[in-house]
Amino acid sequence: MAKVKIITDREESADIIRSAMSAEIKRLEVGLNSTNKEIEKFESQYKIASENFLKNFTADDLRGGDNEYIRWAGELKIRDRILEDLRRLKDIEYVAD
Repeated sequence: MAKVKIITDREESADIIRSAMSAEIKRLEVGLNSTNKEIEKFESQYKIASENFLKNFTADDLRGGDNEYIRWAGELKIRDRILEDLRRLKDIEYVAD
């Protein structure tokens, strides 16, 4: 777990940092929701799980070809990145002096 120690003589300064972190978590969660919806559309359209898509499909297997393959694979990469960022942010513990 990461620990953040904020040293300030004004409590509102620490509150601003905590609020900014909270806002970033919310922003990432909104992005994750949007990304998951896009991934679900692809999985529903092709009736396969994304993990199967990555292991067994090529652009030739999709009706939309390269563009659709790149979009789906891209959404999966975005999801992974958002999940990692969320994990790191939620793992931060604020400690007092």
